[in-house]
Amino acid sequence: MAVYHRILLKLSGEALKAENDLFDFDKVNEIAGIIRRIHEMGVETGIVIGAGNIWRGRQGPSAHMDAVTADQMGMLGTVINCLCMADALRKAGLDAVVQSAVDMNRFAEPFNAMAARRHLSEGRVVLFACGTGNPFFSTDSGVALRAVEMQVDAVLMAKNIDGVYTADPLKDPSATLIRDITYTEALKRGLKVMDAAAFALCAENGVPMVRVFGLDDPENLIRVLEGDAMGTFVHP
Repeated sequence: MAVYHRILLKLSGEALKAENDLFDFDKVNEIAGIIRRIHEMGVETGIVIGAGNIWRGRQGPSAHMDAVTADQMGMLGTVINCLCMADALRKAGLDAVVQSAVDMNRFAEPFNAMAARRHLSEGRVVLFACGTGNPFFSTDSGVALRAVEMQVDAVLMAKNIDGVYTADPLKDPSATLIRDITYTEALKRGLKVMDAAAFALCAENGVPMVRVFGLDDPENLIRVLEGDAMGTFVHP
């Protein structure tokens, strides 16, 4: 029995990436298989995917680009990732719908909150592309916004580290894992699990729970939904 009925799953673009290729289709298909099992548990599932395997706007050489253009390229990267994952989900036997915050009717449905909720309640997986549809807002802000609009029970943030730490554990060996923290405290402490705008949106609208945990083992998604306390609980 799953502990959450409706979730929004945030995947990094890097979760789909091979070492030298944009996509590792074995990984993509493995994640699709896990999402099918989540569906079979009766969990309504929305998905947001970052674009880090394709484009990291305003970092490295792109730091000198016009910020609006760089962010627009990142939004398009999320569309490519959502289309890829939707295809894998369909091959796994699920009905998957891509909705985009930027209209591109030949590729995806225009985002509509009521239609998305209906898709979820009717058993479809909905993938949300293009973030908020605006530059200067990260994918994290898109996750927080969709979580509020979809009235989810929890946001599952599957990352390349196993939770929220007091500092970057890759840079500070003394960093310790935080098991439980409020949105307000995380915002005050400047913890980088989500950006400030996303934390504020979750806090102001009472998103019930954000779970942060590692995706080194995709089975962790199932474990979290079955009630495993791994990672970090972030809440109002």
